[in-house]
Amino acid sequence: MSRSDDILKVHRLAHAGGSAALLEWLASHLGGWVAVVDPEAEHGSAPEAAVRGAAELGARGVRSAVLHGADCATLLFALDGRRVLAAVLEQPHHPDAPALLADAAVPLGLVLRAEEAGRREERVRRAEGQAREAVLHLLMNGWLSTAHQIAGTLGPALPDPMRMYVVECPTGRRAEVARLCRELTGGRAWIVRCPVYVRHLIVLAPPAPAAGAAGAAAGDPLAEALVEGARDCAVGVSGELALREAPTAYTQAFHALAVARGSADRHARFGPGPELALAAHEAGAAWAEALLAPLHTYAPRRPQDPGGQELRATAHAWLNFTSHATRLLKVHRNTLAARLRLIEALLGLDLARLADQAALSLALRLTSGAGPGPGAGDRAGSGGAPGTAAPGLDDVLRDPRLTDWARAHLSGLSGPDAPPGARDTVRTWLAHDAQLVPAAAVLGVSVPGARKRLTRIEALLERSLLQSPSARHDLWLAHRAEELAG
Repeated sequence: MSRSDDILKVHRLAHAGGSAALLEWLASHLGGWVAVVDPEAEHGSAPEAAVRGAAELGARGVRSAVLHGADCATLLFALDGRRVLAAVLEQPHHPDAPALLADAAVPLGLVLRAEEAGRREERVRRAEGQAREAVLHLLMNGWLSTAHQIAGTLGPALPDPMRMYVVECPTGRRAEVARLCRELTGGRAWIVRCPVYVRHLIVLAPPAPAAGAAGAAAGDPLAEALVEGARDCAVGVSGELALREAPTAYTQAFHALAVARGSADRHARFGPGPELALAAHEAGAAWAEALLAPLHTYAPRRPQDPGGQELRATAHAWLNFTSHATRLLKVHRNTLAARLRLIEALLGLDLARLADQAALSLALRLTSGAGPGPGAGDRAGSGGAPGTAAPGLDDVLRDPRLTDWARAHLSGLSGPDAPPGARDTVRTWLAHDAQLVPAAAVLGVSVPGARKRLTRIEALLERSLLQSPSARHDLWLAHRAEELAG
């Protein structure tokens, strides 16, 4: 093979296979050891002559050298920085080896720099993704000021008011759909890869002017355009909300996504209906403060242990995502389990029970998480007035506003569009802590049959039941409020 053929081969390998393919071919072609050596890095498997020669090359400031040993020769060619292309070949080596290595040094140096640039770009991309995820985490836990500061650095600014979109993409296409979303919004949307569901994108976008007061039945221009541009996506859209209501917006968009999956349009706006937190705020604020006071005032014994705010964020993440909360919180499952046991001990709850989960979910929505001020512990314990006990959850749910909310929330289960036995199916499922296996046994159907019933009820209620965040907590509270009213 001629030298020109070798040079052509070297350039093709560098372009198609990168540095690894080029070095592998050189070693095979020359019948020896060939690698890139950095004299200041660790090289456990590199021949001593190559490491020593690379250091000598740098110390003398020369571009190439040959070190002869008893039975081998070490050929050295300087690349950029401290790195050296080194080949250790048995004597006598191929006569064209020095020329081939010299010819390979230039494209190898270029491809090494390109690979380093690619790795730096990937690190930057990962860091930006983690920063965007951190902004989402801050929003979900009420830290708006810090979220604004980080978002202002990364761009664009967080929209307020906004609509939140949860876009379900085919596997491996989130980057493509994110680019489409940036184009459709002119770069004004805040786009985050969901840290929990690997097929979901979360998008915060300014409300479209035409959709502001049109109601849930109106179309959403961004959702329609996303589905038009990516037909195998589904999009759930929240109502128009203030940025501080990001947790509510996410829940709304997620429930709307459950409807969109079964819709021919492949997108859906969150259906109208009274909000539980709004209906329960006046009646339940004192109860919620009393329940969560031990959490808000908790001070860990060691600096590295989670404080009250971190435990609150853990509870919120677990109620929304169950075991998947580890992905959101970036903790091990054992750490999550230990935090949940601490929360149970502090609040006197059993989080294996749906009733206690529902109580904690409502209490978190009725409090800001900022922690009570001086003397708040006494106020929480007294329910506000001296000599009176703090209200219990049943006292809150007996409030006429909660009764009205519950009846509106459950009305679809007995309406003309409800499948037969919808109310009994939901009641049985809730009575067994939203577990399919025991509920199916009581209903006398298979587990897939129970799942199909609940899937039909999801479309009826326009709420997600089987995938978290689920409406199971609100459904339990609604059934309990209705039961107390009855």
